[in-house]
Amino acid sequence: MGEGLWATLGRLHRLVPELTAGILGTLGLAIIATVGKVVVPVVIQQALDRGVWDGGADLGVIGISVGFAAVAIGVTAVAAYRMNVRLYRLSESALATLRVRAFRHVHDLSMLSQSEQRRGSLTSRVTTDIDTMSQFLQFGGVMLIVSLGQMVIATVLMFVYSWQLTLVVYAFFVPLVLATHRFQKRLARRYGVVRERVGEMLGAIAESVVGAQVVRAYGSQQRTARRIGTTVEDYRVAQTQAQTLVAGVFAGVEIVAALTTASVVVLGVALGVDDSLTTGQLVAFLFLLTLFVMPIQSLTEVLNEGSNAIAGLRRVVDVLDTPTDIRDPGADGGGRLLPDGPLGVRFDQVGFAYPGGPPVLHDVTLDLAARTRVAVVGETGSGKTTMAKLLTRLMDPTDGTVLIGDVPLGEVRFDSLRRRVVMVPQDGFLFDLTVAGNVRYGRPDATDEEIMVAFEQLGLGEWLAGLPAGIATRVGERGDLLSAGERQLVALARAQLADPDLLVLDEATSAVDPATEVRIASALLALTRDRTSVTIAHRLSTAEAADEVIVVDAGRVVQRGTHADLVAVPGVYRRLHESWAAGVSSR
Repeated sequence: MGEGLWATLGRLHRLVPELTAGILGTLGLAIIATVGKVVVPVVIQQALDRGVWDGGADLGVIGISVGFAAVAIGVTAVAAYRMNVRLYRLSESALATLRVRAFRHVHDLSMLSQSEQRRGSLTSRVTTDIDTMSQFLQFGGVMLIVSLGQMVIATVLMFVYSWQLTLVVYAFFVPLVLATHRFQKRLARRYGVVRERVGEMLGAIAESVVGAQVVRAYGSQQRTARRIGTTVEDYRVAQTQAQTLVAGVFAGVEIVAALTTASVVVLGVALGVDDSLTTGQLVAFLFLLTLFVMPIQSLTEVLNEGSNAIAGLRRVVDVLDTPTDIRDPGADGGGRLLPDGPLGVRFDQVGFAYPGGPPVLHDVTLDLAARTRVAVVGETGSGKTTMAKLLTRLMDPTDGTVLIGDVPLGEVRFDSLRRRVVMVPQDGFLFDLTVAGNVRYGRPDATDEEIMVAFEQLGLGEWLAGLPAGIATRVGERGDLLSAGERQLVALARAQLADPDLLVLDEATSAVDPATEVRIASALLALTRDRTSVTIAHRLSTAEAADEVIVVDAGRVVQRGTHADLVAVPGVYRRLHESWAAGVSSR
């Protein structure tokens, strides 16, 4: 955020160089577009000084002047149209590139980096922050180019008519421009706060919409409304403070413009009395003065939009500057592919700690054979889910190495990793698509027949047939039109279609009806058959069916073996199993 204005604009040019493509042509059109505005004062001066005298008027001179003005204005209208079209196309194309780049970078960040920032704030940087830049480039940018061109041409003509009056004009406006430079820095800081408040507001609103069921279930509507109201009020205050600065400068420009006009009239009349200035020249000069002042007044609004746009750009750059700590080794053509065939897993003295926190895993060393069903169990907070995230490289270990197929995970190309290793998260997240659309995330080119086969292979054909429209059934946002258990069934079918060699499952803990629980258990058995699977087991019935059980306690592996072996000896696993069995029997 401390980066200067020109440095920030330089970054924008390096990120999207196409933004300045053809800029010389656009500037040329802008110059032509300003000519028509200064033609009128020249025509008035010529008509008054050459076409009008005490006894009458020369209609020929006046007609030629008016005809020339009409042609010039027509040409400038066409030039203005072409300039606007070029700016719109260039800005939208360039900002679309920037938006996609920012979006992809957000997805390249680790889950840990994403969790450190509110989702609403990240979303606003890819959407509204870039929108402010689009508005500025398309409207403020046009106004800036035309206004600067108009001021330059007006200055030249004013100097031709009267250098004395031109110096008077600049004596008033140069100090104002210098003061505006200081004002811009203050405005940039205030708009930086505005953009932050927008992110906070969007985050709070999005969170309340996603968590609407919890809000209603606990009767927290008023508290949620107050929280959103606070973020809206914070945004209003920040925006008002920024706009107050803008209003102050606009009022200052109005005062300076009035003083300048009065001074020009007084001095112009004095020069006219002295025969140094004709009536037509004085009238033309006053028209030119208006053309000179109008851009300065409009530039106040441009400065307002520009400060907002620069604040948004800096937030986008901040995202792009966030290091991708989980880097794809295949991004630059390097990296290794996972070996063909079944995949084994090895944790070699793995440790992990979240930033600023104590270690979550301590010196974990494990060898998991290929084509075995492994269940990882432990109390909440023991480190089970962290192991799953390390295994799928959603995070990297603080110490040690995770290997799959004897290849260090940090060396595996993402395309190979994501094709061969699939994770089914605990919440079974679904997109607002059909059942088929969600399952097809496992393999985008899959046909409807292949999707239905995936359900059949998991023993879910009957359940699928019971849906209103089969695989064409809409699931709603986040899958809300399905139950928690049904969302998990769709997520399992998605994994089956992907056909991975290593499957990592974070077993759902949501309460489901007995029939769905049986379906999930049966589908899990089919899904994990003949492939390596690591399941973060919350239901210990999953551990009972596993080939091997890994018991984690306080970030350390304390036991491993089959269910029968572990439940027969005193220890963490038997205590967990007895507690789980007692809960099941009391249902």
